[in-house]
Amino acid sequence: MKRLWPLMLALSLSACADQTAMETDDKKPETPPAVVKKTDAEWKKELTPEQYRILRQAGTEPANGPVYQQFKKQGGGTYYCAGCDAELFSSKEKFDSHCGWPSFYDPANAKNVKTSVDYHIGVPRTEVLCAVCDGHLGHVFTGEGFDTPTDKRYCINGIALKFVPFEEEKADKPAPETEEKKS
Repeated sequence: MKRLWPLMLALSLSACADQTAMETDDKKPETPPAVVKKTDAEWKKELTPEQYRILRQAGTEPANGPVYQQFKKQGGGTYYCAGCDAELFSSKEKFDSHCGWPSFYDPANAKNVKTSVDYHIGVPRTEVLCAVCDGHLGHVFTGEGFDTPTDKRYCINGIALKFVPFEEEKADKPAPETEEKKS
């Protein structure tokens, strides 16, 4: 076991180094069909290695990583599945649980979020999945005493999300200068 420790640490650090920023977009993505089914090869081609590890292999990004720091700074908007563009959460249900991962107390579009029991760490937990592409998003916990309407904490991997700001927030940003404005 002592010989494995340096390898495990190196793999953990490389996962942190490979972590990219949460995807953001200026416009709402097209609504996906009822169910998105792709081969493993297609998922690997379309997703970043870290998105693939989380969405398709039920991985977890490091707590308090760069994606979480980005999440904390985001204003109002909608969060979509990075795998299939299904609407999942809204910033209206976002809260800071101080757990190191993006937290929501309720899905924005419940038909696109489903749960399942997993035993990946040896004890039962409620896994949160995208109902459209079956991508792993994180876990939901209840009864933790948060002052939210549902007393639930959807603890979500930020790398599995795509953020689109609300229209009114985009309208507040100054338009980029064009050649006509400069002259």
